[in-house]
Amino acid sequence: MNKLLLSGEVVQIEPLRYTPAGLPLLSFVVRHASEQLEAGIKRKVECEMAVVAIGDIAKQAQNIQLSSQVKLAGFIAKRSLKSTQLVLHLNALEII
Repeated sequence: MNKLLLSGEVVQIEPLRYTPAGLPLLSFVVRHASEQLEAGIKRKVECEMAVVAIGDIAKQAQNIQLSSQVKLAGFIAKRSLKSTQLVLHLNALEII
């Protein structure tokens, strides 16, 4: 199974663009910071995740702004065939 749930702050947004097939596509970056329990020890966790929204979810996501707090759900995949960078492909978005 490949499913990721992530919350955080939007720190970068690219302009809405369209795929060659005509689908809307929105890319942005979310910064997450939290405290997690690992092996019974509290651990501070910080990361930034690239996010891509395609289709109807891109239209919904275009309402986000810098500093928006969001909850995201989707799956992760490589940015491209030759890339090792992971990107969250958005299936659900909640602005909080």
